Amino acid sequence: MATPLGARGTARSTTTDSHPASNSTPLILSGATVVLPTGTVQNGRVIVDGDTIIGAAPENAQVIDVSGHWLIPGFVDIHNHGGGGASFTSGTTEDVLHGIHTHRVHGTTTLVASTVTGDMDFLAQRAGLLSELAEQGDIAGIHFEGPFISPCRKGAHSEELLRDPDPAEVRKLIDAARGQARMVTLATELPGGIDSVRLLAEHGVIAAIGHTDATYEQTVEAIDAGATVATHLFNAMPALGHRTPGPIAALLEDERITVELINDGTHLHPAALQLAFHHKGPDRVAFITDAMDAAGFGDGRYMLGPLEVEVSEGVARLVEGGSIAGSTLTLDRAFQRAVTVDRLPVENAVAALCANPARLLGMADRVGSLEPGRYADLVLLDADFELKGVMRRGEWVVDPQLG
Repeated sequence: MATPLGARGTARSTTTDSHPASNSTPLILSGATVVLPTGTVQNGRVIVDGDTIIGAAPENAQVIDVSGHWLIPGFVDIHNHGGGGASFTSGTTEDVLHGIHTHRVHGTTTLVASTVTGDMDFLAQRAGLLSELAEQGDIAGIHFEGPFISPCRKGAHSEELLRDPDPAEVRKLIDAARGQARMVTLATELPGGIDSVRLLAEHGVIAAIGHTDATYEQTVEAIDAGATVATHLFNAMPALGHRTPGPIAALLEDERITVELINDGTHLHPAALQLAFHHKGPDRVAFITDAMDAAGFGDGRYMLGPLEVEVSEGVARLVEGGSIAGSTLTLDRAFQRAVTVDRLPVENAVAALCANPARLLGMADRVGSLEPGRYADLVLLDADFELKGVMRRGEWVVDPQLG
Protein backbone atom coordinates (compact mmCIF):
# COMPACT_ATOMS: atom_id res chain seq x y z
CA MET A 1 0.00 0.00 0.00
CA ALA A 2 1.38 3.38 -0.99
CA THR A 3 2.25 5.73 1.85
CA PRO A 4 2.16 9.36 0.69
CA LEU A 5 5.20 11.51 1.32
CA GLY A 6 4.32 14.06 3.95
CA ALA A 7 0.74 12.81 4.30
CA ARG A 8 -1.11 14.15 7.30
CA GLY A 9 -3.93 11.59 7.20
CA THR A 10 -3.94 8.31 9.08
CA ALA A 11 -4.69 5.03 7.34
CA ARG A 12 -7.60 2.95 8.50
CA SER A 13 -6.98 -0.58 9.66
CA THR A 14 -6.14 -2.88 6.77
CA THR A 15 -8.35 -5.57 8.27
CA THR A 16 -11.14 -6.44 5.86
CA ASP A 17 -13.59 -9.31 5.70
CA SER A 18 -14.41 -9.83 2.03
CA HIS A 19 -16.83 -12.71 2.63
CA PRO A 20 -18.47 -12.32 6.05
CA ALA A 21 -20.82 -14.95 7.31
CA SER A 22 -24.51 -14.07 7.10
CA ASN A 23 -26.54 -13.09 10.15
CA SER A 24 -28.03 -16.16 11.76
CA THR A 25 -30.96 -14.15 13.14
CA PRO A 26 -33.21 -12.18 10.75
CA LEU A 27 -33.34 -8.44 11.40
CA ILE A 28 -36.13 -5.90 11.14
CA LEU A 29 -34.81 -2.34 10.83
CA SER A 30 -37.89 -0.43 11.89
CA GLY A 31 -39.08 3.17 12.09
CA ALA A 32 -36.78 4.79 9.52
CA THR A 33 -37.61 6.93 6.51
CA VAL A 34 -37.02 4.36 3.78
CA VAL A 35 -36.30 5.35 0.18
CA LEU A 36 -37.77 2.81 -2.24
CA PRO A 37 -38.06 2.88 -6.06
CA THR A 38 -41.78 3.56 -5.63
CA GLY A 39 -41.24 6.49 -3.26
CA THR A 40 -40.23 7.43 0.25
CA VAL A 41 -41.95 5.66 3.15
CA GLN A 42 -42.16 7.26 6.57
CA ASN A 43 -41.90 4.94 9.59
CA GLY A 44 -40.91 2.15 7.24
CA ARG A 45 -38.99 -1.04 7.76
CA VAL A 46 -36.49 -3.23 5.95
CA ILE A 47 -36.30 -6.95 6.76
CA VAL A 48 -32.97 -8.75 6.38
CA ASP A 49 -32.55 -12.52 6.36
CA GLY A 50 -29.00 -13.70 5.80
CA ASP A 51 -27.54 -11.63 2.97
CA THR A 52 -30.90 -10.76 1.42
CA ILE A 53 -33.79 -8.33 1.87
CA ILE A 54 -37.07 -10.19 2.25
CA GLY A 55 -40.70 -9.14 2.19
CA ALA A 56 -42.21 -10.84 5.23
CA ALA A 57 -40.81 -10.94 8.75
CA PRO A 58 -39.99 -14.36 10.25
CA GLU A 59 -41.22 -15.00 13.79
CA ASN A 60 -37.71 -15.11 15.23
CA ALA A 61 -36.61 -11.75 13.76
CA GLN A 62 -34.75 -9.25 15.93
CA VAL A 63 -36.23 -5.74 15.78
CA ILE A 64 -33.83 -2.78 15.71
CA ASP A 65 -35.37 0.67 16.16
CA VAL A 66 -33.84 3.13 13.68
CA SER A 67 -36.41 5.89 14.14
CA GLY A 68 -35.17 9.34 13.19
CA HIS A 69 -32.87 7.92 10.50
CA TRP A 70 -32.91 7.44 6.75
CA LEU A 71 -32.45 4.01 5.18
CA ILE A 72 -31.19 4.01 1.61
CA PRO A 73 -29.51 1.41 -0.59
CA GLY A 74 -25.76 0.88 -0.48
CA PHE A 75 -23.93 3.13 -2.93
CA VAL A 76 -22.71 1.83 -6.31
CA ASP A 77 -19.51 3.44 -7.67
CA ILE A 78 -18.66 2.66 -11.31
CA HIS A 79 -15.51 4.83 -11.46
CA ASN A 80 -12.99 4.57 -8.61
CA HIS A 81 -9.18 4.37 -8.70
CA GLY A 82 -8.45 3.69 -5.02
CA GLY A 83 -8.58 4.94 -1.46
CA GLY A 84 -7.11 4.63 1.99
CA GLY A 85 -3.61 5.14 0.55
CA ALA A 86 -4.06 2.21 -1.86
CA SER A 87 -4.18 2.26 -5.66
CA PHE A 88 -6.27 -0.10 -7.77
CA THR A 89 -3.81 0.49 -10.63
CA SER A 90 -0.57 -0.40 -8.89
CA GLY A 91 -1.27 -1.91 -5.46
CA THR A 92 -0.99 -5.50 -4.32
CA THR A 93 -4.08 -7.62 -3.77
CA GLU A 94 -3.96 -6.69 -0.07
CA ASP A 95 -3.72 -3.00 -1.01
CA VAL A 96 -6.71 -3.24 -3.32
CA LEU A 97 -8.77 -4.96 -0.63
CA HIS A 98 -7.83 -2.19 1.78
CA GLY A 99 -8.94 0.44 -0.74
CA ILE A 100 -12.23 -1.39 -1.23
CA HIS A 101 -12.79 -1.49 2.54
CA THR A 102 -12.05 2.23 2.82
CA HIS A 103 -14.92 2.98 0.48
CA ARG A 104 -17.20 0.40 2.09
CA VAL A 105 -17.05 2.18 5.43
CA HIS A 106 -18.26 5.27 3.54
CA GLY A 107 -21.27 3.41 2.18
CA THR A 108 -20.04 2.07 -1.17
CA THR A 109 -21.13 -1.55 -1.09
CA THR A 110 -20.63 -2.17 -4.84
CA LEU A 111 -17.50 -0.85 -6.55
CA VAL A 112 -15.93 -1.08 -9.99
CA ALA A 113 -12.14 -0.75 -9.85
CA SER A 114 -10.72 1.72 -12.37
CA THR A 115 -7.23 1.72 -13.84
CA VAL A 116 -5.31 4.65 -15.33
CA THR A 117 -3.25 4.83 -18.49
CA GLY A 118 -0.30 2.47 -18.57
CA ASP A 119 1.67 0.17 -20.83
CA MET A 120 -0.61 -2.39 -22.49
CA ASP A 121 1.17 -5.38 -20.99
CA PHE A 122 1.01 -3.81 -17.53
CA LEU A 123 -2.71 -3.09 -17.88
CA ALA A 124 -3.32 -6.67 -19.00
CA GLN A 125 -1.46 -7.88 -15.90
CA ARG A 126 -3.53 -5.59 -13.66
CA ALA A 127 -6.67 -6.90 -15.32
CA GLY A 128 -5.66 -10.40 -14.28
CA LEU A 129 -5.27 -9.39 -10.63
CA LEU A 130 -8.48 -7.37 -10.53
CA SER A 131 -10.48 -10.05 -12.33
CA GLU A 132 -9.66 -12.49 -9.51
CA LEU A 133 -11.15 -10.04 -7.01
CA ALA A 134 -14.21 -9.62 -9.22
CA GLU A 135 -14.64 -13.38 -9.45
CA GLN A 136 -14.52 -13.52 -5.63
CA GLY A 137 -17.18 -10.81 -5.35
CA ASP A 138 -14.92 -8.16 -3.84
CA ILE A 139 -15.46 -5.77 -6.77
CA ALA A 140 -18.13 -5.59 -9.45
CA GLY A 141 -15.68 -5.52 -12.35
CA ILE A 142 -13.00 -3.43 -14.05
CA HIS A 143 -13.09 -0.03 -15.74
CA PHE A 144 -10.23 0.86 -18.07
CA GLU A 145 -9.77 4.64 -18.19
CA GLY A 146 -7.05 5.04 -20.78
CA PRO A 147 -4.83 4.54 -22.64
CA PHE A 148 -7.27 5.16 -25.54
CA ILE A 149 -7.82 8.85 -24.82
CA SER A 150 -6.98 12.18 -26.43
CA PRO A 151 -3.63 13.82 -25.66
CA CYS A 152 -5.49 17.13 -25.91
CA ARG A 153 -7.69 16.14 -22.95
CA LYS A 154 -5.40 13.76 -21.09
CA GLY A 155 -5.93 15.22 -17.61
CA ALA A 156 -3.90 13.15 -15.12
CA HIS A 157 -2.77 10.54 -17.64
CA SER A 158 0.77 10.07 -18.95
CA GLU A 159 0.87 11.42 -22.52
CA GLU A 160 3.70 9.18 -23.71
CA LEU A 161 1.63 6.10 -22.88
CA LEU A 162 -1.49 7.18 -24.75
CA ARG A 163 -2.47 5.35 -27.93
CA ASP A 164 -5.26 5.24 -30.48
CA PRO A 165 -8.09 2.79 -29.73
CA ASP A 166 -7.05 -0.05 -32.01
CA PRO A 167 -9.86 -2.64 -31.69
CA ALA A 168 -7.26 -5.42 -31.43
CA GLU A 169 -5.70 -3.76 -28.38
CA VAL A 170 -9.09 -3.03 -26.85
CA ARG A 171 -9.88 -6.72 -27.31
CA LYS A 172 -6.61 -7.60 -25.56
CA LEU A 173 -7.75 -5.81 -22.42
CA ILE A 174 -11.22 -7.36 -22.57
CA ASP A 175 -9.69 -10.83 -22.85
CA ALA A 176 -7.25 -10.14 -20.01
CA ALA A 177 -10.19 -9.23 -17.78
CA ARG A 178 -11.69 -12.71 -18.23
CA GLY A 179 -15.27 -11.52 -18.52
CA GLN A 180 -14.91 -8.89 -15.76
CA ALA A 181 -14.43 -5.79 -17.97
CA ARG A 182 -17.38 -3.51 -17.30
CA MET A 183 -16.40 -0.24 -18.97
CA VAL A 184 -13.74 1.30 -21.21
CA THR A 185 -13.34 5.07 -21.55
CA LEU A 186 -12.31 6.18 -25.04
CA ALA A 187 -11.80 9.31 -27.09
CA THR A 188 -14.01 7.95 -29.84
CA GLU A 189 -12.88 10.53 -32.41
CA LEU A 190 -9.42 8.92 -32.57
CA PRO A 191 -8.57 6.40 -35.32
CA GLY A 192 -10.26 3.10 -34.47
CA GLY A 193 -12.61 4.74 -31.97
CA ILE A 194 -15.92 3.94 -33.62
CA ASP A 195 -14.90 0.36 -34.42
CA SER A 196 -13.80 -0.04 -30.80
CA VAL A 197 -17.17 1.21 -29.57
CA ARG A 198 -18.88 -1.42 -31.72
CA LEU A 199 -16.51 -4.10 -30.40
CA LEU A 200 -17.25 -3.16 -26.80
CA ALA A 201 -20.99 -3.15 -27.41
CA GLU A 202 -20.79 -6.59 -29.01
CA HIS A 203 -19.02 -7.93 -25.92
CA GLY A 204 -21.41 -6.36 -23.43
CA VAL A 205 -18.85 -3.83 -22.17
CA ILE A 206 -19.88 -0.21 -21.63
CA ALA A 207 -18.25 2.16 -24.11
CA ALA A 208 -17.80 5.48 -22.29
CA ILE A 209 -16.97 8.71 -24.09
CA GLY A 210 -14.39 10.67 -22.14
CA HIS A 211 -11.06 12.46 -22.16
CA THR A 212 -12.21 13.47 -25.61
CA ASP A 213 -11.73 16.36 -28.04
CA ALA A 214 -14.62 15.21 -30.23
CA THR A 215 -16.96 17.49 -32.11
CA TYR A 216 -20.72 17.37 -31.66
CA GLU A 217 -21.05 15.35 -34.87
CA GLN A 218 -18.32 12.88 -33.90
CA THR A 219 -19.98 12.34 -30.53
CA VAL A 220 -23.35 11.63 -32.15
CA GLU A 221 -21.64 9.06 -34.38
CA ALA A 222 -20.14 7.34 -31.33
CA ILE A 223 -23.50 7.22 -29.56
CA ASP A 224 -25.11 5.73 -32.64
CA ALA A 225 -22.33 3.11 -32.69
CA GLY A 226 -23.21 2.01 -29.13
CA ALA A 227 -21.60 4.33 -26.54
CA THR A 228 -23.84 4.67 -23.48
CA VAL A 229 -21.89 6.60 -20.81
CA ALA A 230 -20.20 9.99 -20.55
CA THR A 231 -17.10 9.75 -18.36
CA HIS A 232 -17.19 12.58 -15.77
CA LEU A 233 -19.28 14.92 -17.92
CA PHE A 234 -17.87 18.44 -18.37
CA ASN A 235 -14.38 17.37 -17.22
CA ALA A 236 -11.65 16.49 -19.76
CA MET A 237 -13.70 17.57 -22.78
CA PRO A 238 -14.31 20.82 -24.70
CA ALA A 239 -16.61 23.32 -23.03
CA LEU A 240 -20.12 23.79 -24.35
CA GLY A 241 -20.13 26.40 -27.13
CA HIS A 242 -22.98 28.13 -28.90
CA ARG A 243 -21.48 27.68 -32.39
CA THR A 244 -19.38 24.59 -31.74
CA PRO A 245 -21.43 22.71 -29.11
CA GLY A 246 -18.91 19.89 -28.87
CA PRO A 247 -19.52 16.62 -27.02
CA ILE A 248 -21.39 18.04 -24.03
CA ALA A 249 -24.48 19.01 -26.02
CA ALA A 250 -24.64 15.61 -27.73
CA LEU A 251 -24.19 13.75 -24.44
CA LEU A 252 -26.83 15.81 -22.65
CA GLU A 253 -29.50 15.60 -25.32
CA ASP A 254 -29.40 11.86 -26.07
CA GLU A 255 -31.52 9.66 -23.80
CA ARG A 256 -29.26 6.68 -24.51
CA ILE A 257 -26.44 8.28 -22.53
CA THR A 258 -26.00 8.18 -18.76
CA VAL A 259 -23.66 10.91 -17.53
CA GLU A 260 -21.15 10.51 -14.71
CA LEU A 261 -20.83 13.48 -12.35
CA ILE A 262 -18.17 14.08 -9.66
CA ASN A 263 -20.11 15.95 -6.99
CA ASP A 264 -17.27 17.13 -4.75
CA GLY A 265 -17.60 20.89 -5.12
CA THR A 266 -14.32 21.05 -7.06
CA HIS A 267 -14.99 19.33 -10.37
CA LEU A 268 -18.38 20.95 -10.99
CA HIS A 269 -20.16 24.20 -10.26
CA PRO A 270 -23.62 23.49 -8.80
CA ALA A 271 -25.19 25.11 -11.87
CA ALA A 272 -23.48 22.53 -14.11
CA LEU A 273 -24.87 19.72 -11.97
CA GLN A 274 -28.35 21.21 -12.19
CA LEU A 275 -27.96 21.56 -15.96
CA ALA A 276 -27.15 17.87 -16.23
CA PHE A 277 -30.16 16.86 -14.14
CA HIS A 278 -32.43 19.21 -16.08
CA HIS A 279 -31.50 17.65 -19.42
CA LYS A 280 -30.93 14.03 -18.42
CA GLY A 281 -33.57 13.62 -15.73
CA PRO A 282 -33.01 11.65 -12.52
CA ASP A 283 -32.70 8.29 -14.34
CA ARG A 284 -29.68 9.15 -16.50
CA VAL A 285 -27.19 10.56 -13.97
CA ALA A 286 -24.64 8.49 -12.05
CA PHE A 287 -22.58 10.07 -9.28
CA ILE A 288 -19.03 8.70 -9.14
CA THR A 289 -16.00 9.40 -6.98
CA ASP A 290 -13.17 9.13 -9.54
CA ALA A 291 -11.29 8.64 -6.27
CA MET A 292 -7.53 8.17 -6.07
CA ASP A 293 -5.36 6.83 -3.24
CA ALA A 294 -5.90 9.82 -0.95
CA ALA A 295 -9.65 9.24 -0.53
CA GLY A 296 -10.24 8.44 3.13
CA PHE A 297 -6.54 8.97 3.89
CA GLY A 298 -5.27 12.55 3.85
CA ASP A 299 -3.26 15.31 2.19
CA GLY A 300 0.24 14.69 0.88
CA ARG A 301 2.03 13.47 -2.23
CA TYR A 302 0.90 10.35 -4.08
CA MET A 303 1.53 8.55 -7.34
CA LEU A 304 -1.29 8.18 -9.86
CA GLY A 305 0.14 5.71 -12.34
CA PRO A 306 3.54 7.20 -13.24
CA LEU A 307 2.52 10.78 -12.32
CA GLU A 308 3.08 12.54 -9.00
CA VAL A 309 0.06 14.15 -7.36
CA GLU A 310 -0.15 16.75 -4.60
CA VAL A 311 -3.25 16.60 -2.41
CA SER A 312 -3.92 19.80 -0.50
CA GLU A 313 -7.10 20.48 1.49
CA GLY A 314 -8.61 17.42 -0.14
CA VAL A 315 -8.02 18.54 -3.74
CA ALA A 316 -5.71 16.38 -5.88
CA ARG A 317 -3.61 18.03 -8.60
CA LEU A 318 -0.64 16.94 -10.68
CA VAL A 319 2.64 18.27 -9.31
CA GLU A 320 3.70 19.06 -12.88
CA GLY A 321 1.11 21.18 -14.65
CA GLY A 322 -1.51 21.39 -11.90
CA SER A 323 -4.31 19.46 -13.62
CA ILE A 324 -6.97 18.01 -11.34
CA ALA A 325 -5.98 14.38 -10.71
CA GLY A 326 -9.08 12.46 -9.75
CA SER A 327 -10.66 13.21 -6.39
CA THR A 328 -10.56 12.36 -2.71
CA LEU A 329 -14.32 11.97 -2.68
CA THR A 330 -16.33 9.26 -0.94
CA LEU A 331 -19.93 8.68 -1.93
CA ASP A 332 -21.39 9.49 1.49
CA ARG A 333 -20.03 13.00 1.01
CA ALA A 334 -21.36 13.15 -2.54
CA PHE A 335 -24.82 12.15 -1.29
CA GLN A 336 -24.83 14.61 1.59
CA ARG A 337 -23.73 17.43 -0.70
CA ALA A 338 -26.41 16.52 -3.26
CA VAL A 339 -29.26 16.91 -0.78
CA THR A 340 -27.93 19.72 1.46
CA VAL A 341 -25.98 21.95 -0.96
CA ASP A 342 -27.42 21.12 -4.38
CA ARG A 343 -30.92 20.69 -2.90
CA LEU A 344 -31.72 17.62 -4.96
CA PRO A 345 -34.70 15.57 -3.84
CA VAL A 346 -33.45 12.64 -1.78
CA GLU A 347 -35.04 10.24 -4.26
CA ASN A 348 -33.02 11.74 -7.13
CA ALA A 349 -29.78 11.51 -5.17
CA VAL A 350 -30.50 7.86 -4.34
CA ALA A 351 -31.14 7.14 -8.02
CA ALA A 352 -27.83 8.75 -9.00
CA LEU A 353 -25.82 6.88 -6.37
CA CYS A 354 -27.60 3.53 -6.37
CA ALA A 355 -30.23 2.55 -8.93
CA ASN A 356 -28.75 4.16 -12.05
CA PRO A 357 -25.20 2.78 -11.74
CA ALA A 358 -26.63 -0.62 -10.76
CA ARG A 359 -28.69 -0.62 -13.95
CA LEU A 360 -25.64 0.29 -16.04
CA LEU A 361 -23.78 -2.70 -14.60
CA GLY A 362 -26.69 -5.04 -15.26
CA MET A 363 -27.01 -5.61 -11.50
CA ALA A 364 -30.35 -3.93 -10.76
CA ASP A 365 -31.84 -7.28 -9.77
CA ARG A 366 -29.23 -7.60 -7.01
CA VAL A 367 -28.17 -4.14 -5.83
CA GLY A 368 -29.22 -0.49 -6.00
CA SER A 369 -32.60 -0.71 -4.24
CA LEU A 370 -34.14 -1.90 -0.99
CA GLU A 371 -36.54 -4.34 -2.60
CA PRO A 372 -37.13 -7.96 -1.57
CA GLY A 373 -34.75 -10.32 -3.29
CA ARG A 374 -31.88 -7.80 -3.45
CA TYR A 375 -28.73 -8.10 -1.40
CA ALA A 376 -28.99 -6.57 2.06
CA ASP A 377 -26.76 -3.63 1.12
CA LEU A 378 -27.87 -0.47 2.88
CA VAL A 379 -26.77 2.81 4.37
CA LEU A 380 -28.18 4.33 7.57
CA LEU A 381 -28.08 8.14 7.81
CA ASP A 382 -29.14 10.51 10.55
CA ALA A 383 -31.47 13.48 10.05
CA ASP A 384 -28.53 15.59 8.80
CA PHE A 385 -27.55 12.88 6.29
CA GLU A 386 -24.44 11.92 8.21
CA LEU A 387 -23.52 8.26 7.77
CA LYS A 388 -24.23 6.17 10.88
CA GLY A 389 -24.27 2.60 9.62
CA VAL A 390 -23.36 0.50 6.58
CA MET A 391 -24.55 -3.04 5.91
CA ARG A 392 -23.18 -5.19 3.09
CA ARG A 393 -24.63 -8.58 2.26
CA GLY A 394 -26.42 -8.63 5.61
CA GLU A 395 -23.37 -7.84 7.77
CA TRP A 396 -22.60 -4.49 9.39
CA VAL A 397 -19.47 -2.91 7.92
CA VAL A 398 -20.15 0.11 10.11
CA ASP A 399 -22.25 -0.93 13.12
CA PRO A 400 -24.64 1.85 14.16
CA GLN A 401 -24.62 0.52 17.75
CA LEU A 402 -28.37 0.81 18.07
CA GLY A 403 -30.62 -1.25 20.32
